[in-house]
Amino acid sequence: MDETIWTRVRTARGWLDAANGTGEAELTCRMLKLTEEAGEVAGAWIGFLGQNPRKGVTHTRADVAAELADVAFTALVAIESLGLDARKVLGDCAGKVAGRLDPPAEGEVRRRAD
Repeated sequence: MDETIWTRVRTARGWLDAANGTGEAELTCRMLKLTEEAGEVAGAWIGFLGQNPRKGVTHTRADVAAELADVAFTALVAIESLGLDARKVLGDCAGKVAGRLDPPAEGEVRRRAD
C-alpha cells in the first residue's frame, strides 16, 4: 500500500485521540464504528440492487466500493488505536490467507487453523 495511507491512518488515530481520548469507552466506540460503516455498505448494496421499490436504484458499484473502503480505513484506525501497527497486522492477515490459498505440497495434509 502507498505510504500515504499509513500516514493518514496514524493521523486519523491521533486526531481521534486528541478529540475523544483513548479510554476503553472510546476504543469501544471505534470498534462499533466498524458496524456503522458496514451498515452503510449494506445500504449502498441495497440501493445498487434497487431492493427498495420506493427508492429504486440509488447507488453504483463505485458507491459500494467507497463504502467498503470506509470500512477498511476504519478498521486500520481501530487497529492502530489498540496500540498495534496496522501495517504489520494487515500483512500478517494477508500472509495467513495466502497460506490457505497455496496448494498443499505433495503428501501434505492441511488442518484448519481457525
